[in-house]
Amino acid sequence: MPSTSIGAFAHNFLGSAPAWYKQIIVLFLLINPIALWALGPQATGWLLIGEFIFTLAMALKCYPLLPGGLLATEALLLGMTTPEALYHEVETNLPVILLLMFMVAGIYFMKSLLLVTFTNILLHVRSKYLLALLFSMTAALLSAFLDALTVTAVIISVAVGFYSVYHKVASGKGHQHKSHNHVSDHEVIDLHREDLEGFRAFLRSLLMHSAVGTALGGVCTLVGEPQNLLIAKTAGWNFAEFFLLMAPVSMPVLAAGLLTCVVLEKLQLFGYGARLPRPVLLVLKEFAEAERAKRTPNQKAALIVQAIAAAILVVGLALHLAEVGLIGLLVIILITSFNGVTDEHQIGKAFEEALPFTALLVVFFAIVAVIHEQHLFTPIITWVLSLPPEQQPGMFFIANGVLSMISDNVFVATVYIGEVKQALDAGDITRAHFDQLAIAINTGTNLPSVATPNGQAAFLFLLTSAIAPLVRLSYGRMVIMALPYTVVLGSVGLASVIMFT
Repeated sequence: MPSTSIGAFAHNFLGSAPAWYKQIIVLFLLINPIALWALGPQATGWLLIGEFIFTLAMALKCYPLLPGGLLATEALLLGMTTPEALYHEVETNLPVILLLMFMVAGIYFMKSLLLVTFTNILLHVRSKYLLALLFSMTAALLSAFLDALTVTAVIISVAVGFYSVYHKVASGKGHQHKSHNHVSDHEVIDLHREDLEGFRAFLRSLLMHSAVGTALGGVCTLVGEPQNLLIAKTAGWNFAEFFLLMAPVSMPVLAAGLLTCVVLEKLQLFGYGARLPRPVLLVLKEFAEAERAKRTPNQKAALIVQAIAAAILVVGLALHLAEVGLIGLLVIILITSFNGVTDEHQIGKAFEEALPFTALLVVFFAIVAVIHEQHLFTPIITWVLSLPPEQQPGMFFIANGVLSMISDNVFVATVYIGEVKQALDAGDITRAHFDQLAIAINTGTNLPSVATPNGQAAFLFLLTSAIAPLVRLSYGRMVIMALPYTVVLGSVGLASVIMFT
């Protein structure tokens, strides 16, 4: 522990982040005023963007809200943008903030239904490639109407639950045993170690197929990813229009992604293909039967309420009965009312997952305000728009895809759709051409971003979750396992954008 006040401040700054990371952030904060004085606002603006992308790329070292928020605050203090400009960005994107606040919280109350769904698939489908395909398809379908992070969280919950059950048995205990440390293999019996390793490989592949599935479904609809709604609001598209406009790209990519899932399992490439060991299956089935037998009438009634709320959600979105976030709020009210969730603290837990990212989104908007105020992307957009019209969607797809691999795809989409909308408002492009570019931006930020955990929130959530160390899922292994999907989704998406938009 530090013994001086200065040491204590240095220790507390950004908490447990590495010392080198803290030093870099401090260096950024010191350099920016000097750069503004010596180089001017435009050069400093580009420097700020590079610094902010660094904080996104290093999200595993420190949640980007903190260092990114410091950079955004400094930009406001230096006059590179104004609080009014930031408020305007927030006001314009209020539907996206409502989506994150209420839709994610609404789906939180559906977790029991989703857990039952994935548990039944896992225990009743014996073919590994068919199981992987069903997990991917189910994740895609759910992510098209729900929140990808929540879908991923549910799959993680299933995996952690089953892993801990078998880990108890492998350690010589019954699955009903209460106290057990499933993080340590110290108590695991040698006879069960091989099955435990096989189970880890099996879970790794299912988790990765499911995470990619959330990207396959997320690109299809207005609520699949936060940037989708942001783009849709800028373009003035409703739920049905968004789906139909994206379909020429999203449907071929969906088919190619699911085919890739089958090929990877059949050929056992890139760490896929591991099967569920039979001793593990028997333990999990015994556990599931015991849990089903304990299910009370109240719990069964709660599942029915959740299913009805899910149907209302889908109908409400499809018919665009209200803003997406308000439909999410309706789901919260219905499920909590009819399932007896009346405690304020119990309801508050539903918002824990969404609000940090909502705050980070506002920081995004501060950086976007700097970009708009300093016209940083105007030369790039002007250059792209000077290309032949048929080349422009492909260029936007590539530019968004590459940036989304290393940065956050919501931030990238926010920047580009704003710049293209300005070109439309200025009369530089037609409405039809704007729609083509918006499709390229949406698909470009959603598809190639599966390459790394930095680009997709669901991937980053998986990497930082409790299951990742248990199944030995590291950053490097995620990149390797995502590589075939990155190549297929990126190439098919680019070809579809070029040919069909």
